[in-house]
Amino acid sequence: MQTSADGKKLPCGSVIALSVLLATTMFVPSLRPAYALSELKHEQVQEKPADGQAPAKDEKPAPVETEEETGPLQLPLPDPLIRSDGAVTEPADDTSADQPPVEVIHEIAKAPEPVRRMRELIVEAAASGDIERLRPLLGKGVTETQVSMVESEEGPVETLKGQSGDPDGIEVLAILLDVLATGFAHVGQGTADEMYVWPYFAEKPLAKLTPPEKVELLRIVTAGDYSEMQEFGSYNFYRVGITPDGQWKFFVTGE
Repeated sequence: MQTSADGKKLPCGSVIALSVLLATTMFVPSLRPAYALSELKHEQVQEKPADGQAPAKDEKPAPVETEEETGPLQLPLPDPLIRSDGAVTEPADDTSADQPPVEVIHEIAKAPEPVRRMRELIVEAAASGDIERLRPLLGKGVTETQVSMVESEEGPVETLKGQSGDPDGIEVLAILLDVLATGFAHVGQGTADEMYVWPYFAEKPLAKLTPPEKVELLRIVTAGDYSEMQEFGSYNFYRVGITPDGQWKFFVTGE
């Protein structure tokens, strides 16, 4: 038995309970009220200042943009040729666009009579197999027909023989006949350079040839030659030029 402060005797169990109560009151600090987990997180956010400053009352945080809100990255589209503001984008430079269309003729009857006559004489001489028959048609002096892209002291007949794959110039005569058998082009109308040119491929861009025209071209050159011409950019095989007054101006190969 224990005795209280006023001298009364207390039961043993009461003494133990009183001791526990006094110990709890003396040593346990005041506790904060308990919060739920969601409430605790909210409290931590409210207590954390931004940049060392207390947030203003009722201030809402800035919304965070997400990929769903902004959408995927979009690349800018190229400018159209004609824009809505009326400005026009210039196309790439195309020198062929400045050239007038080539007049291609397949009927020899449409050529002037002096041109038809000279062509006929050339065909007869070439078909004979005797290259010497070309000599009077090739002219002399200032009217001499150009047969090479480089100057030579040799006469035109001798130069043509040197270009032929045989010593008699038969190959060159055969080429001359094939060239004059094609259509021709009328160029330089109304100028001092007006000319009738065989074959017309020499004056027409290869990229604009139609399938039938390509067949006509391959009657003169091989497919390999045609492929090289495409890389070169133009027809570069033999061609014939006759002026409107019937002068045989050139029979050359190359550029």
